[in-house]
Amino acid sequence: MKALILAGGSGTRLFPLSRKNLPKQFLKIGSEKSFFQQTIERVLKIVNNSEDILIVTNKEYLFHVKNQLKEINISEKDIHIITEPIIRNTAPAITLAVKFLIEKLGTNKSETLLVTPSDHIIFPLSGFIEYINQAQKLAEAGYLVTFGIKPTKPETGYGYIEAGESLDTGYKVKRFHEKPSLEKAREYLNKGNFYWNSGMFAFTVGSILEEFKQHCEDIYKMIENRTYENLIENFYSMPEISID
Repeated sequence: MKALILAGGSGTRLFPLSRKNLPKQFLKIGSEKSFFQQTIERVLKIVNNSEDILIVTNKEYLFHVKNQLKEINISEKDIHIITEPIIRNTAPAITLAVKFLIEKLGTNKSETLLVTPSDHIIFPLSGFIEYINQAQKLAEAGYLVTFGIKPTKPETGYGYIEAGESLDTGYKVKRFHEKPSLEKAREYLNKGNFYWNSGMFAFTVGSILEEFKQHCEDIYKMIENRTYENLIENFYSMPEISID
């Protein structure tokens, strides 16, 4: 398994603690380690070594990434850092990572890729590892896996995943719902089959390429027809779209 850590977000919802020059993922709140550093250490529990990790960030945050890796004794030479020339969204970020895996690392299309934001608090770790193992089996079977969080209150600040048909270790996604009104959030909570969208995903490299081919031709053509360096140079022409 390879892991992609998305570390280019601005984290504006945590303002004023989180600011443009110091976004949420690099803050140390309630811990000696930042959310980003905790994410790195968490992901290291599920991959073979740091060379299986890719970090996508932007040029404004590159210093924070390198400095915080050094603080947890990880050399930037032992991990892959991909720098977006301009801020886009999660689909272009994942596109860069997939192209890097295929072209630079020679990754097989059957390889599973875990995609995770860098600003989560997740515990217990044993539970996280168990769910990742389940997700890997589903991804290897050809599914795109998304991770939902059981809501504890009618939250209007998160997107929701509506669960449908049951599988052995999860549910098929019936629909994604954007941030709801309070009335709708209460309805989702009462129904019991709605989950907060964590922004975490697992899929094989081949599966996500096939999805881009079917649903986002602009992205697929850029992956297929350009080198990694050329993709970086033309990143501005990427559609600004979420992977959701």
